[in-house]
Amino acid sequence: MRSIWNGAISFGLVSIPIKLVNATESHSVSFRQVHLEDGGRIRYRKVCELEDREVTQGEIGKAYEDADGTMIPITDEDLAALPIPTAKTIEIEGFVPAESVDPLQVDAAYYLAANGVPAAKPYTLLREALKRSGKVAICKFALRGRERLGMLRVVDDVLAMHGLLWPDEIRTTDGVAPDASVTVRDKELDLADALMDTLGEVDLDSLHDDYREAVEELIAAKASGEEPPAAPAPAPGGKVLDLMAALEKSVREAKESRGEDVADITPLPSRPTPKQPAGKKSTTTAKKTAASPKKSTAGSTQPTKTTQPTKATQPTKKTAAKKSPARKTTATKATATKSTATKSTSAQSTSAKSAAAKNTATKATAKKPPAKRTTARKRSA
Repeated sequence: MRSIWNGAISFGLVSIPIKLVNATESHSVSFRQVHLEDGGRIRYRKVCELEDREVTQGEIGKAYEDADGTMIPITDEDLAALPIPTAKTIEIEGFVPAESVDPLQVDAAYYLAANGVPAAKPYTLLREALKRSGKVAICKFALRGRERLGMLRVVDDVLAMHGLLWPDEIRTTDGVAPDASVTVRDKELDLADALMDTLGEVDLDSLHDDYREAVEELIAAKASGEEPPAAPAPAPGGKVLDLMAALEKSVREAKESRGEDVADITPLPSRPTPKQPAGKKSTTTAKKTAASPKKSTAGSTQPTKTTQPTKATQPTKKTAAKKSPARKTTATKATATKSTATKSTSAQSTSAKSAAAKNTATKATAKKPPAKRTTARKRSA
């Protein structure tokens, strides 16, 4: 690995020559800007404004632009000669527990390699001292034109340095937390703890960049002229109305994905949602109950008439029943007409007489119920 800075670690009166090496690398897929019309690459050229020509990297230096636009040149020699001890030295300021460093401050990471054979002994001494104390060293160093804050710790058998942001570079949390006052119940915390226990720990080495892999597959498909892979359907989403139900479902799904038994998850009673209040439910049920007898009555008309006959219905049924022989007689008359006209005439007179007699009987029958009611009244008297 190529070193990006050479200097020494100042540990009291002990000086440890080291080389600074980048500990991380980017695997992001980089893109070029192209002209959409013809695919030509768009390049950025470094051009001198005064001479209006492109210049090489060797012709480029540093300068500070003053408020009035004046350029004040600054050379690498000027920066190296600054009257600060960290120009070429990593100055250890003190030692603190590792947990006392806020992760928000952690920036870039570097490996510190011993520079030469004489550096091996003091390098090992500092490494083992950090291991045994369980602490990290807070230091200051100068890199890329400015002084930085750093933290030394042990990774495997190597000293690693994390660049730290200065405390005044960390913004406060004012205005970030929710404004509303929210109370969390103990049952909700219990379910959250159960979900955390179910998900368990994660092996960081097993995690990988899915986005980068998808971009690489897309590039490979386009390069070979194939159809790009289809995007998966988005998971159905929705507003969580009941936090308890969401937590219970999350715990259940996590256990099922791990093949664990989900019988020990006791569903907790959830509060009624604003969309379905209890009062509206009872009103709807009452309406449905009241409407159900009407449906049954309309569906069974005949049993109702048979069970509760009215006075007007009885005579009508009897009259209809006694008129049926007249229809039969009419049918007989029609048959008799085909055979003999004389028989038809006599049959008509006979049917007329029988009809008159039946009508008289019907009237007599209709008048009988009042007589019975009178007799019943007399008996009761």
